[in-house]
Amino acid sequence: MDEKISGQPPMLLRPLGVSDEKQARHAHWEIAQDAFDFLLDLKRGEPWPAYLARLEGLRLGVDVPKGWVPATFLVAEVDGQVVGRVSIRHHLNPYLSEVAGHIGIGVRPGFRRRGYATAILRQSLAVAASTGLARLLVTCDAYNVGCINVIENCGGVLENVAPARRDVHKCRFWVETLASGTGPSVADSSEGFPPHTK
Repeated sequence: MDEKISGQPPMLLRPLGVSDEKQARHAHWEIAQDAFDFLLDLKRGEPWPAYLARLEGLRLGVDVPKGWVPATFLVAEVDGQVVGRVSIRHHLNPYLSEVAGHIGIGVRPGFRRRGYATAILRQSLAVAASTGLARLLVTCDAYNVGCINVIENCGGVLENVAPARRDVHKCRFWVETLASGTGPSVADSSEGFPPHTK
């Protein structure tokens, strides 16, 4: 699916593919500076095709590690550049209920403050609906005003602000997904939708 952001080329939310390796690994390195994983659970020295296959297995619920849940992993592309990514968890476990919620979004440093996080979350609602989710728990740190604005701009309703781990308070929002079949669909790929779970 793609979405026009004011003054920017359209953004396409799509599966991570074989040709994305260089950009995705670079994005992973960039965001690691913020103590955030762009590519979740990437093993040192792991061949790219093996990584994509493992992610696809997780999306399908095959060999899901303990503490993880099946999830869909998509990248956001603008004019040939990978600008961010999203992880859409198919259900919650205790950790996700307390800390991380259904959605994990990362935007590369050079593409922040351009509306991409909002576009990614908005487009993710249709993907989540296709997995059977009627509403999503979306969380963020209580001090992260930018993230709070993104969630509220996508219809998030605050449930509470709760202490989570390491003395960080989390805002817990619920966002209704798009009704199945009413929103644009994510770009098709023969590789499916690789996931993430943290």
